[in-house]
Amino acid sequence: WFAEKVTGKHNGTIMLSGGTIKNDHGNLSGTFEVNMTTIACTDLTGEYKGKLETHLKSDDFFGSAKYPKSQFVTTSITPIKDAKEGGFTHTVKGNLTIKDKTNEITFDAVIKGEAGKIACVGTATVDRSKFDVKYGSKSFFPDLGDKAIYDEFKLKFNVVAVK
Repeated sequence: WFAEKVTGKHNGTIMLSGGTIKNDHGNLSGTFEVNMTTIACTDLTGEYKGKLETHLKSDDFFGSAKYPKSQFVTTSITPIKDAKEGGFTHTVKGNLTIKDKTNEITFDAVIKGEAGKIACVGTATVDRSKFDVKYGSKSFFPDLGDKAIYDEFKLKFNVVAVK
């Protein structure tokens, strides 16, 4: 993950706890479960790392004690016509659920299948305000000034499914 605020930025990892990718004669679909208790910050160390991770897991952000799992379920995976060599191959649409709130997201990805494996690599942009993640959001608190945290964050992923 990668998130920014007016005065800086942070990045880290979050782990999948399970998922499936199906290939029905070239029609791809997938369901993925995210373990929200694994949110980790990789750009800080020591006390500040621990404080940020605890805050991200708190009710101010993702409330991982109450909502330990999030989910992404594809609704369509469409090949990109005239995809350029080395570029994105598919457009993925699906329903993302965070904190029991579900919203559609769309992103482009590189999807390749070979030797009993399917790999999906890409970056999805998520608007946290649509999932009731309000802390530091100008969408909910317009007078934050330089304390504002941008609503959009990015999830960069590399998922490999083995048959």
